[in-house]
Amino acid sequence: MIRLVDHSHVVSRIFSAHLVDASHGYCAATTEDTPAFDELRAAVAATDRWYPDYLETVSSRQLSEPLAFVFTDGDKVLMSRQEMLTHVVLHGGYHLGEAGRILAQISVMPPWDTFAVHLHRAEPSRRLQMSREPLGT
Repeated sequence: MIRLVDHSHVVSRIFSAHLVDASHGYCAATTEDTPAFDELRAAVAATDRWYPDYLETVSSRQLSEPLAFVFTDGDKVLMSRQEMLTHVVLHGGYHLGEAGRILAQISVMPPWDTFAVHLHRAEPSRRLQMSREPLGT
């Protein structure tokens, strides 16, 4: 499971570097050595804070600009910042689902991982008290 999270994290770091046209220092989509859990958890948390901070600084025009970069396997690619951000979200979601499947296979109930649950936990004020008929009834 740690290797799976490590891979997802490394890809997020690689793309964060591409977004600001910086060197990421990775030569593969995982680290060579398995990181310690606490170290990886801290690194993931820092990266999770980086992305919203980045979105505060980037313009709509910049989001649509195509950027050329090279994947760690040597393939050259051209993607907009918006496409890169979409890739990071989808890639992370894919591996989150994979982690849930692994947990279920070993008889561990995976936690709720839906976006709606995340929003309501992060911002409880989003839970509305319905005083009228829900839309569509």
